[in-house]
Amino acid sequence: MIAWPNETDERRAGFNVDIPHNGYAWWYIDAISDDGREGLTIIAFIGSVFSPYYAFARRSAPADPLDHCAINVALYHEAGKRWTMTERGRGRVARNVNSFLIGPSDLGWDGKTLTINIRETGAPVPGRIEGRVRVTPVAITKDFFVLNAQGNHRWWPIAPRARVEVDLRRPNLSWRGEGYLDTNAGDEPIETGFRHWEWARGAMRDKTVILYEAERRDGSRVDLAVTFDAEGNKQEFTPPQLLPLPRSGWKVDRSARSEASVKLVRTLEDTPFYARSMVETTLLGEKVTLVHESLSLDRFRMPVVQAMLPFRMPRRR
Repeated sequence: MIAWPNETDERRAGFNVDIPHNGYAWWYIDAISDDGREGLTIIAFIGSVFSPYYAFARRSAPADPLDHCAINVALYHEAGKRWTMTERGRGRVARNVNSFLIGPSDLGWDGKTLTINIRETGAPVPGRIEGRVRVTPVAITKDFFVLNAQGNHRWWPIAPRARVEVDLRRPNLSWRGEGYLDTNAGDEPIETGFRHWEWARGAMRDKTVILYEAERRDGSRVDLAVTFDAEGNKQEFTPPQLLPLPRSGWKVDRSARSEASVKLVRTLEDTPFYARSMVETTLLGEKVTLVHESLSLDRFRMPVVQAMLPFRMPRRR
C-alpha cells in the first residue's frame, strides 16, 4: 500500500524506500472528529525537511537522511493544543517494507490499516502524547504526481479519504473521524525546488477535493486541482480564482481557491514560515471546509528562523 504506484522493486517499497543524501520522504495524516471538535496531524519524516540540524549538516557535505528522522504529532482539542517533533539519529531508527520505528514511536501497515503507536514528549512546553492512532483507507489511489520538470519531487495522495480511530492515554482522548493519508518524496532539499506552496484538502458529499499549488524556485508553478471518489478514481478540474486570506500572526501569506467568498475559520498552527488553517470555501458548487497549509521556504531558509527551530524541534541522540 505504501509503495509508490507501479513500483515493482521491493527494495524501494514501503517504508524502506531508497532516499538519496540530502533527500527526504514523509508520510502525512490528518483527521477531524465526526463531531468537528477534535483534530490531529501526524507526519513521519525520513530526512526531516524542516530540521535545522539536517540543514546545518548539508552545508559541509551531503547529509544522510536516516540520521534526521522525526515523528511530528499535533493535537487540536478542547483542552488545548499539544505538539511534539523530536528528531532521532540513525541509531534510533529501524525500518522495513511495512514498518518504521523512530525512537519510542512506530508506524506499521498490515495490508488494510496503518497503525501509529506514539510515545513522545512535547516541546517547548513539556507534555506527553502516548497512545495509538489507526488509519484505515476507504480506497487506495493509483496516481502519483511529479511536481517539477526534473522529476525529483513527487507526491502521492495514497488515501484521500480514510477512517481514523484515536485512542490516547496521555492526554486521555478517544474519538473517531474522517481522515486523509499521503506521502511526499524528493531527491534534494525541498527549499531547493520551491519558494512557496499551498495545499488543501476537504471532504465533500461524495468525494474528496485536493488543491496543490506551488511556486518553484525557477519561477514556474504547480497548480493541481483534483477530486477522488470513494473508489479512489481521480478527476481533475479547473481551479477557480485564488482569493487572499488574512496573513498569519507571523505574517505568512495565505490564499485559497473559491467560486464565491472564502473564510478563515481557524488558525491551527502559526510559525515563522508555516501556517496550518481551517478554511471555508466553495468548490464545484459545494461549500467545503478545507484543512489548509501555507509554507514559505524563503522564510525557512532565513538564519534567524533556523536559530529558532530547535526550541520546537529538539534532537535526541
